[in-house]
Amino acid sequence: MSRPWQQWYPEGVAAEVEIPSISLYQLLERSAQDYPNRPAVIDGDREWNYAQLKADVDLLAAAMYARGVRQGDRVALALPNTAEYILAYYAIHRLGGIVVQVNPMYQTSELEYILKDSEAEWFIGRREQEEKLNKIGMREKLAVIWADLGETGRNSLYSMIAEKQASLPPLHIDPQEDVAVLQYTGGTTGRAKGVMLTHRNLVGTVYQGFMFGGGVRKVEERILGMPPLYHVYGMSRMNSTIFSAQAYICLPKYDVDTLLQLIRKHRPTGFPAVPTVYISLLNHPDLKPGDLDCITVCGSGSAPLPAEVMQSFEQKTGVPIIEGYGLSETSPATHTNPMARRKPGSIGIPLPSTDCRIVDLETGMRELPAGEPGELVIKGPQVMKGYWKKPEETEAVLRDGWFYTGDMARMDEEGYFYIVGRKKELIITSGFNVYPIEVEEVIYQHPSVAEAVVYGVPDAYRGETVKAAIVPRHDARVTAEDIAEWCAERLARYKVPKIIQFRTELPKTTVGKILRRALLEEEQRTRAPEGEKA
Repeated sequence: MSRPWQQWYPEGVAAEVEIPSISLYQLLERSAQDYPNRPAVIDGDREWNYAQLKADVDLLAAAMYARGVRQGDRVALALPNTAEYILAYYAIHRLGGIVVQVNPMYQTSELEYILKDSEAEWFIGRREQEEKLNKIGMREKLAVIWADLGETGRNSLYSMIAEKQASLPPLHIDPQEDVAVLQYTGGTTGRAKGVMLTHRNLVGTVYQGFMFGGGVRKVEERILGMPPLYHVYGMSRMNSTIFSAQAYICLPKYDVDTLLQLIRKHRPTGFPAVPTVYISLLNHPDLKPGDLDCITVCGSGSAPLPAEVMQSFEQKTGVPIIEGYGLSETSPATHTNPMARRKPGSIGIPLPSTDCRIVDLETGMRELPAGEPGELVIKGPQVMKGYWKKPEETEAVLRDGWFYTGDMARMDEEGYFYIVGRKKELIITSGFNVYPIEVEEVIYQHPSVAEAVVYGVPDAYRGETVKAAIVPRHDARVTAEDIAEWCAERLARYKVPKIIQFRTELPKTTVGKILRRALLEEEQRTRAPEGEKA
């Protein structure tokens, strides 16, 4: 199998990475040993160095052990980006427990599904969750630890740390086999599934990124913790920050004004984000030239970053954006752009120890030549163990070690990959294949467009027709005819949206990914095209 991407690895980066057989807790343990006095966590006015962080993690783990938490127990963790999440996360791993990732904004039906599906025995969250637990009849079935500041009960997180329990069991974890995290998929294509990520999966993705970046622990870096920690992207960035003994700056809830204040106060050097964050910053009237000069590099993941957004942001700020790719099932990172040779619009090249192929949609077995779109399949140490309690679904996507992503992609002659859409999002209109992302890229180039999403809707004549939902820039004046004409000059006729709808906002996940499925469901409910017709 040809791997043309390896020629673009930075000098000194090997094609294969040696991943140590350690647990996630040992990432923290090593940093505390090597850099005890380096800042570890900054949460508002509170700070921990690495020695203090490990000490509090161990005390919390000992108190949890005294209350009955044991290896393999599922512990639901429902907290925003705060120091309490980090303390609980590593304390659970110190005991060999399994972190069940829970979005704290979930409402009762979503929360009930994950708690029951995961068979969680423990719940760590804030008091604001208690009413939801009562409504779904889970309050008495779970052992609960409250993580609010100022909470003083026996099962409050800080009271447990204050007990100064000393008894901890030996750390016996098989990184290859033991599940560390149940990361529930976003549910954008159906009922959420629990992705079983082992310690090796998650440690592996840390080491792959670390080695690709030069293999040096840059302890002076300060990473802005913006992607939600309950999301695989945010969790992975936290693990990488802790491994490198860097400072993690907590942003509990995304708001562009709060974000700017945090940047001005703490001057982070690393800025992992999602495309909607860059769009909101670009459109923010108070963004000053010096605001982002502390940042050496920005990262973008979770959703495709339109090339026009990348170029506009870099022109305005002078800060480069490195785009990558990953999924919950791959811990998440599989691809990234080398800093020295980025290709806008590309997710980059596979990380060391990662194999990728583009295969045909019919059999999934025939590898396609460069330039031809097909399904992206991936093999590597970061690929999940499987879906929790779902052997059939696991078998459908894991074949001979290859993970079938469901994403449509192509590879160019140099080994760079480009996502062109989801298999299930492919629009077939009058027999022609239309990839939504290709149309979105063109729409984003229009100077009056802030956000856009393209999807297929039923059409009696064409089978499907192309629809675009657009959020205009503030005070912009743009019509459906303007957009249609713009697209017609840049796309084949069958790709031009036939239905164009303007909206004040687009539905999104909590991590900022546009929910195409929500628009499709809305379309099904209305049963008729909405908005203006081009």
